[in-house]
Amino acid sequence: MIATRTPFRVTLGGGGTDLPSYYQEHGGFIFAMGLDKYMYVLVNRPAMGTSIRLHYSQAEVVEHVSQLRHELAREALRLHGIENQFEIASIADIPAGTGLGSSSAYLVGLLNAIHHYERDYISLQTLAEEACHIELDVLQEGIGKQDQYMAAFGGLAVLDIARDGKVKVRQVSLPSGAIAEFVANTHIYYTGSIRAAQEVLQDQDQAMKNRENPARAQVAGSLHAIKDLGYRILGAVEECDFDRWGCLLDQHWQQKKRLSSKISFGLVDEIYEEVKRNHHVLGGKIIGAGGGGFLMLYCPHHGTFLEKFMAKHGMPRLHYTIEMEGTRVVTQLGAGQVWNPLPWVAPSGGGA
Repeated sequence: MIATRTPFRVTLGGGGTDLPSYYQEHGGFIFAMGLDKYMYVLVNRPAMGTSIRLHYSQAEVVEHVSQLRHELAREALRLHGIENQFEIASIADIPAGTGLGSSSAYLVGLLNAIHHYERDYISLQTLAEEACHIELDVLQEGIGKQDQYMAAFGGLAVLDIARDGKVKVRQVSLPSGAIAEFVANTHIYYTGSIRAAQEVLQDQDQAMKNRENPARAQVAGSLHAIKDLGYRILGAVEECDFDRWGCLLDQHWQQKKRLSSKISFGLVDEIYEEVKRNHHVLGGKIIGAGGGGFLMLYCPHHGTFLEKFMAKHGMPRLHYTIEMEGTRVVTQLGAGQVWNPLPWVAPSGGGA
């Protein structure tokens, strides 16, 4: 039995440039951080029976892998030639559909567990590309490459994406005091809304794929600006100039909203303008594709007042720190051994 722990992620700069419809023409750039909020995946091959048992927010029991409704689990097992007699369970700190990359975290964690079960130890780069292959090539999801790589690598990571899709990963190192300051002032609040990333990204993706689309020039221009802002955001964070990061975050949000009308919604827009006026917020954005999930706000002063204000509007703060590791095995047991769940029993929430 193998159990893996895989971090969720927050994009800090360059979001949207990791979609093939953009990077195949212009190259992509992502700067993101792993969170100490996780997807846990457990796999086991029972000694008896032939069924595949899958436990997530639902339960599936089927006789052959082709019968699975859960697309990520089905294609991961197919890729490794597992047709029956297998069990998978997952649990997460945060519900799916909230913009933190939970689907890719599930897939990367599952693939990591399968590779360890098979004693086929591969690099994180290969693991991320295997997940990209399933989501982008096999399932043809209209998403990008950052979620798979951040799930695999974690940390404060820079992803340079070439036009041929190859990704170079570099980790950013900051002093521990600077990380503490960044986390203390970069607040994350749950909006209470859940959405599918593909629905929000569809407008951007279709505009970039179709040269006749009247929205293409605006979307391309915004993505160029977002990539440029990503480089500047990286520079500000590396220099520990976090107030500049906050101001650049506001510019990023204004450009991001130009990609699709589905990215923001009325309540968030109203609250965002209010906290900038009255609660010392320099910038913010919806995390992930948009449309719901979590709202990130940079507030260098009087953060407790901001937290109280957001709580009054039904948006609790998510307390977090940066997870410097990517996906990892946390439990590995052979036949006859007893599983002690204490090291990872803490998480609660929905599965992927």
